Amino acid sequence: MLIFAFLFSTILLPLVDHLESQIKSRALSVLIVTISLISAIIIFLKSFASGMLRQAREFSSQIETKGYAENLNSLAVRLELALKKHVNIPDIDSSNIVSKINDMVGDIIQNLVSLAGTIGGFIFTAIMVLIFTIILLANYHEFKKSLVQFIPNKYFEMGLRLIFNVEHQVSNYLQGQLLAASSVAIMSIIGLYILNATGANLTLVVFIGIIAGLANLIPLVGPFAGMLPAILVAVMNNIGSEAALSHQLFSTVPSPFYILDIILMFLIVQQIDNNLVTPILVGESVGIHPLVVMIALLIGGTLIGPLGMLLAVPATGILKVVGREIMFLTRNAHLL
Repeated sequence: MLIFAFLFSTILLPLVDHLESQIKSRALSVLIVTISLISAIIIFLKSFASGMLRQAREFSSQIETKGYAENLNSLAVRLELALKKHVNIPDIDSSNIVSKINDMVGDIIQNLVSLAGTIGGFIFTAIMVLIFTIILLANYHEFKKSLVQFIPNKYFEMGLRLIFNVEHQVSNYLQGQLLAASSVAIMSIIGLYILNATGANLTLVVFIGIIAGLANLIPLVGPFAGMLPAILVAVMNNIGSEAALSHQLFSTVPSPFYILDIILMFLIVQQIDNNLVTPILVGESVGIHPLVVMIALLIGGTLIGPLGMLLAVPATGILKVVGREIMFLTRNAHLL
């Protein structure tokens, strides 16, 4: 909780400081920034939940119609025949595919209900992180002064330098990553709208783009997280459409339900982000070799999961700063 509070404080601190310089009130500045952030999160979650619920209702009502049932059974038969040309698979009972999908949807809903306790724990953690963030934002500079007081006079300048470098490292990295995530979200939304112009019939475009952008905060995951919901929505919206089923990418490669089109679009976004956007926006803010980043992500993911992957790179950057300062201190200890 404290780690996330520190990260959020690092991101929001420049905005709070700028607002304080305008209205001359630290408490009011923190209040305005936190209320604005909470409002934006609530609006997004509410809109996303209502959109997903509407999408699920429409799909559930459509899947029970005779035309959808026939198309689903026909699609299952086609897939079975296509797979048997390349792989030996057992016969699939596609006669009752609709009831099977309904049973699958019911199981998913039951699993979601069982997550109520986990959601409650997440809400508690989020509230505590918010409280810690508000306290850190309101008293950040006082905390920093208190920390400096514990540094022995012999190492005072070295301590100040270490604190400044750690702040600078984390702040630059997080702000650069947020800008890169925003650019990925915008590019994904534009790409999805372009696919819609060609007949992909995608809904929840803005939310899928934002999800892809937020996932970009975890290195090497990025826009790929937007692929699955985009493909799922494309299939849900286009079942029953013979034109979507027989669609071809570049008029040559079969791409039923625009699946390959979606994959190609996200691959292009990923390449633009990796080779152009991230180097410009993030630059050398961390300055860690890609191999070290991979190792850090593996360690973080193994220890804590996705959360560990999110924190792995900034934590590695902090360790690099601390190690560099220790080496500098060791080499120049005789001058102190």
